[in-house]
Amino acid sequence: MRISTFWFCMKQGLVNICRNIWFSLASTAIISACIFLFCVFFSVITNIEYMVRTAETTMGITVFFDENLTEDEIRNIGAEIESEKSEMIKEIKFVSAEEAWDSFKTEYFGAEEALAEGFADDNPLAGSSSYEIRLNRITDQDGMVAYLQGLSGVRKVNYSNSAATGLESFNKILGLLFGVLIAMLLAVAVFLISNTISVAAEFRKNENRIMRLIGATNFMIRAPFVVEGTVLGLIGAMIPLGVMLFVYRQTVEYVMNRFELLSGIIQFLPLGTFYPMMSAISLALGGGLGFFVSFFTIRKELRV
Repeated sequence: MRISTFWFCMKQGLVNICRNIWFSLASTAIISACIFLFCVFFSVITNIEYMVRTAETTMGITVFFDENLTEDEIRNIGAEIESEKSEMIKEIKFVSAEEAWDSFKTEYFGAEEALAEGFADDNPLAGSSSYEIRLNRITDQDGMVAYLQGLSGVRKVNYSNSAATGLESFNKILGLLFGVLIAMLLAVAVFLISNTISVAAEFRKNENRIMRLIGATNFMIRAPFVVEGTVLGLIGAMIPLGVMLFVYRQTVEYVMNRFELLSGIIQFLPLGTFYPMMSAISLALGGGLGFFVSFFTIRKELRV
């Protein structure tokens, strides 16, 4: 394709947008709303996955054993757990009763050493040797807990079920909700882009006939309309991407300042860690939507 042909198609595509400015604005607005929802969904899901990964490294399972078991017997059970469930386990650590008591004293007595002196010859946590287990995936927690509770010699299994289940459930519900909203907006966007291209084709019907009579190829006639749809899609994608640069930072700052208690629990990803991928997907989605809708619409409208 010659450069002059390329620039002609680009110019005519932009002329079509200006001729049908209200349809063009409506199409762009709907695409922008759709892409904005996608960006919000992408940001939320990315942060939830980051929180889940963080939880996987900080949350664990603590296994306590019958008090009549010796340390060697407990270690044998630990070796069995590590062998049987090695694919699930990221880290397994034995904590003796003495280590548990030292940790307790440090955490609760602090500098008040006199408070701990009353237990100098008596460990109140005797018989509390345990194993601390961290998993590769937090979703494996239920299966691991069920396995541990079924082992002979295990007295108690401590774990945080609410966090794992809550994050997983919230992720699924949010994905379903945003999926439905995006699908609805995509359907409206397809309708509006199709109508925009149809109106543009009607405006240029006589001009297209003349071009056909003087030997213009199908490509020369159809390309401006495809350019029009693609440009509308790309503009519709770039607007929400620009908005997200401001909205994400402001939202994170507001949440951290408004809910100070959450700052020690929740950590948000910096925008730069996922913005490039989100931008690439959004531009591909907007541009691809505009291209394919305009391509198939103009094929139907201009049977040349």
